[in-house]
Amino acid sequence: MTTATTKAAARTGRGRRERLAYLPYLIPGLLLFTGVIGVPFLMNIYTSLTEWQGVGTPKWIGLANYSELFKDGEFWASFQHNALIIVGMAIIPTALGLVLAALLTDLIDRHFGPRVASVLRACIYMPQVLPIVIGGIVWSWLLAPDNGAVNELLKAVGLGSLAHDWLGDPNTALYSVVGVMVWIQVGFPLVVFMSGLQRVEPSLYEAAEIDGASWARRFWHVTVPQIRPEIFVVLLWTTIAALKVFGPIYVLTKGGPGGATNVPSYYSYTNFFDKTDVGYGSAIATVLTLIIVALTVVFLRFQGRDLEEDR
Repeated sequence: MTTATTKAAARTGRGRRERLAYLPYLIPGLLLFTGVIGVPFLMNIYTSLTEWQGVGTPKWIGLANYSELFKDGEFWASFQHNALIIVGMAIIPTALGLVLAALLTDLIDRHFGPRVASVLRACIYMPQVLPIVIGGIVWSWLLAPDNGAVNELLKAVGLGSLAHDWLGDPNTALYSVVGVMVWIQVGFPLVVFMSGLQRVEPSLYEAAEIDGASWARRFWHVTVPQIRPEIFVVLLWTTIAALKVFGPIYVLTKGGPGGATNVPSYYSYTNFFDKTDVGYGSAIATVLTLIIVALTVVFLRFQGRDLEEDR
């Protein structure tokens, strides 16, 4: 065996030992994941294969719940509503947060100082730290048909004809919820993007500015390419949050009016607790979980491919 081969084997063995040294530190997390996520998920899958009202002995019915689920028009309608929720919780906040982060970093920070930028960032992020119940109740007051602040403001500026029961009309309820979700969600991408922009070399902006690039060009050709990893992370995180959204729907509309704002997570909840059809509710939850896992895998593969192309 040559000296080079011996050294390579030694490095391989040392690397393997170093990796094995980390294993004891992963055990607590693995046990926690198994107990909190793995076991309940397997139990949920089993329950979805039964007919059960939450008490007594579950009756095994195989894939009957799934067969019924895929023929359930209300279930598919809830996914259509969820698509619009994704727009309000993922796409719009990500785009808006990216623009705001670039404005605060590239303009406000440079011209008015970091303290002003920090105050504005904190104000925009504040809805993220508010309990969703408080935020939902406040918005239900603002959007109330009688004496709600939004309708009163419209009347005050001469647009009283636009006053509306925003959350009580099936034609506007879902769009009203989406608007509230944009307000709640935009702070998260803003903070992530502003953090990501801290690692961008200021010389890139200075060089672009010297070359006569406008703010829009600096944003598109410097900011966006430099923080693509953060964009992937934010889109993944917010899309998952949108798919499993429950609190805002429960507080604002409870899936109404007439199911106009029903989403899969809330539909599962109503089957669990209102209809006491635990097996069917479990089937909805299982399908939603598998969709989220599949979407996560797709996002991570796209992100990995993007990073490999950059190398």
